[in-house]
Amino acid sequence: PHLPSGMQHQGVAGMMMATAAVVVAVLMLAGAGEAAMCSGKPSPSAQPNTNPINFGMPQFVASVRNAKLYTVGSGDDLLPIVHLWGSPYDMGYAHGSLRNETMRAFINDVWTYLQDEAEEAINGTFHHLKPWFVDLVAEHGLEKALDLTIDATKAWTGDYFDMEIQGMADATKVDALLIRRIHMFGEVTRGDCSMFGASNTATYGGGLLQMRALDWDVDGPFRNFPQITVYHPDQTTGEWGHAFANIGFTGFIGTVTGVSSTYLGVSEIGVSFPDNTFGQMSRFGVPFTYVLRDILQFDYSLGSATSRLRNAHRTCDLILGVGDGKTSTFRSIQYSASVANIYSADNMMPEASWHARIQDIVYYGMDWLCPSFNQVLHDKLAFYHGELTAQIAISNITSIVQTGNLHLALYDFGEALIYVANARPDGGSGPAMAYDRTFKAINLNVLFNDAPPS
Repeated sequence: PHLPSGMQHQGVAGMMMATAAVVVAVLMLAGAGEAAMCSGKPSPSAQPNTNPINFGMPQFVASVRNAKLYTVGSGDDLLPIVHLWGSPYDMGYAHGSLRNETMRAFINDVWTYLQDEAEEAINGTFHHLKPWFVDLVAEHGLEKALDLTIDATKAWTGDYFDMEIQGMADATKVDALLIRRIHMFGEVTRGDCSMFGASNTATYGGGLLQMRALDWDVDGPFRNFPQITVYHPDQTTGEWGHAFANIGFTGFIGTVTGVSSTYLGVSEIGVSFPDNTFGQMSRFGVPFTYVLRDILQFDYSLGSATSRLRNAHRTCDLILGVGDGKTSTFRSIQYSASVANIYSADNMMPEASWHARIQDIVYYGMDWLCPSFNQVLHDKLAFYHGELTAQIAISNITSIVQTGNLHLALYDFGEALIYVANARPDGGSGPAMAYDRTFKAINLNVLFNDAPPS
């Protein structure tokens, strides 16, 4: 009863399109014609990350009904871990109660950030907004543009998202509509990211090692609100799924990075340089941060996750990655409104000299057509083939490729560990980029087997 209703109510999308007819021209976007390629590249003077990894246990800080707060790390690398229990509304309310001031600050700072980005876009200065969204803002203003985006995704969004947001709103006294608006930032902004999935002959021990590097705006507010949010849904009816961990930000309930108690992990790259195999994009469908969360919350296997992506009402151009630690398998997904192509190490695309295939490794550096970053990532992965560990990836791969500026996570399913680093916060010291900072190692069993507060 709580799954997206778009398939149950015929004509919903059509009615929305009719009411938003004035903007359909910018909401339905043509695929790439003659493909351009990204021009960036890692610095040749990039240095290894020699910081010792922090293996300390999470330290308890506080609790309220249905929620606990822990921290790992220290100083400017302190990382909050929030555990939530109950129904979607219960978890949202507990989250807002436990992290009230921080959550309010995050929501308000992201709103201010989007306002500043919109102003810069209209003025023709540097910004991170997608071109179609800039057109919407120019015609309708920021609030209406975001509301149109919410309307365009509503039919394919599970109502458990709105239930959780309402719980957060009731606890923090922040308008639920404002919270919904800031949750559209993944759909309307651009970022560069990287990923790889390596297993079997590629890794030391043969288990799956998965990397997700989030390269985004380190001058925005996100670097000040890192958080791992561990959901423990109520199991009474079985309708809310199983435990999973969002590696993201305080008060953001979509998934940009994360793992589940069923040993699934997700990675994501926004595609700014596609080729014509992506076909069309659409603004009507499920936000990608919501479908990634659905994988973590509801799916048990790589097969069920890729089936979900194939059947989803997809929107923007992405490369997604899904790993299954139970079977040590990883697949990338070329994702757009038109296609959901599944790739393994044997048929990874695009096929190019700068994106050569490597046995038992699927990888992408910064974008679909991005020769320089892909070449450096290839060379490092090939050099360490058969010896790959999380420690090697941290010290000698991601720091040299210079990927993961905002946050960086590695899922070592063979060792039941995740490794996380975040960008330097405001007023902090040390390197600015996450890939150069201290990583925290966290045991998956510790994450998923915590007991609710008494």
